[in-house]
Amino acid sequence: MVRLTWLKPASYGAFAGAIAVAYIGFSWAGWVTASTAQQNVEEASRSATVAALAPICADKFERAAKIDNGLVSKLGAVDSWERNSHLMKAGWATFPGGGEPDSYVAKACANLLSTAYHLK
Repeated sequence: MVRLTWLKPASYGAFAGAIAVAYIGFSWAGWVTASTAQQNVEEASRSATVAALAPICADKFERAAKIDNGLVSKLGAVDSWERNSHLMKAGWATFPGGGEPDSYVAKACANLLSTAYHLK
């Protein structure tokens, strides 16, 4: 009968090595689970959408404000934490084909307009 005395220590070593590789991979090497990857994709998509549409929202508002000077004062009268809701209700954060206003775009648009018009 052949004795495999090395098998037990080797299996412990393989197990410990697998744990070490998994720990290093997920901690430092940037490995992620499928759900985390999906979440990262959704966040990147949302960020790209906001980055593209918020300046358009602000531009639409600024063009309309040149015609109706009261728009800026109306926006300034709204509390800063409610400006995104105001912009959504007024339709500034609604785009063709979208149907519903985007709250993230409205918030970014409100920040752009607050900075542009020095609103508090």
